[in-house]
Order: sequence, then C-alpha cells, then structure tokens
Amino acid sequence: MRTFALLLLLPLLAFALPARAQNPIHRCVDAHGNPLFTDQPCTSQQAMPVQAPPPTPAASVAAPGVPVPLQGCATTATELRQRVIDAFAARDPNQLAGLMLWHGYGHVSAVDDIRALAGLVRQPLLEIHLGADTADDPAMPGSTGTPAAAPASADELQLRTGGVGDERSARFAVARQAGCLWLRYGG
Repeated sequence: MRTFALLLLLPLLAFALPARAQNPIHRCVDAHGNPLFTDQPCTSQQAMPVQAPPPTPAASVAAPGVPVPLQGCATTATELRQRVIDAFAARDPNQLAGLMLWHGYGHVSAVDDIRALAGLVRQPLLEIHLGADTADDPAMPGSTGTPAAAPASADELQLRTGGVGDERSARFAVARQAGCLWLRYGG
C-alpha cells in the first residue's frame, strides 16, 4: 500500500521540479525608458533593474502627508489642469514631472528641466491658464486677472508663480499621445 501511494506521488513530483527550476522574471528599463521583462539579469541586457511595487489592497486609503501615486494619465484638459494644481499644492516637482512627455529628452536636458520644475513648484501658484482661457480663475487665490506674459495658445498651459517682486511665468506645450494629455516644458 505504501509503495502504491509513492507511485501516485511520483508524477506530481515530476511536474513540481521543473516549475521550481525556472529562472525568475527580471523587470528592467532599457536606456530609452522602455520596460523589459527577461529571465536574464538586467545588467546583461544593458538595462536598469526596477522593483515591482508592493501590492496594495484596493480599499486602502493613503495616510495624510503620504504622496499618492498617479493612477493613469490625464485624458481631459480639466484633469491635466487639476493635476498641475495638485503638484503645486504638494510642492512636489516629481508629481509635476509625471505629467511631462519625456520622449526625446537627453539626460542633461531632462535633469535641467527637473531642476527648473523644482524651483517652479517651490513658489505659490498664482494663475494657471490652459488654452485660450485668460479670464480670472476663481479657484486660484490671489488671481489678479491679468494674464502672465501673453494669452496662452490652444495647445499650451501657462503658469504664473511667485510672490511680491518675484513673479515668474512658465509655458508648457500640451501634447496628445496615446489618448493622454502631456506637458512639454518650454521654460
């Protein structure tokens, strides 16, 4: 009887061994920012390893003060505008950089633009205009009703930041790609 039970377990053992011998899947990002999934180490593919985020329960709520990751891209102008406002409210240049379309940037220009974004979000957001809208923005405290340098074009986001004597303006081109609205920094 014991031999018969062992003979029944032998096929199960044969299926379990190959599954255990498989290589793990390595999550990587290549030099162009494209995701790469391979059974080889990332360094052998000239790529950087990426750790998978820990699973989070769907019903979890972020604690106050903890940044919440973006849950997709902005698909409407209103959503894009709100995300820019949220990035300024959080004083988070990475949140603003997450709205950017980085394709075609070199390392040096990307680092320079991220530094510029960091300086930009340190100041209070006074006005924001998306498209040809240059009217007062009732959602923005301290809005004077005067547009920054000039009215924004239909495919442009324009910001005015700063305080007394230290006002700045910045323009972002708005690009539509893959059903999303993205920003391209224009300074």
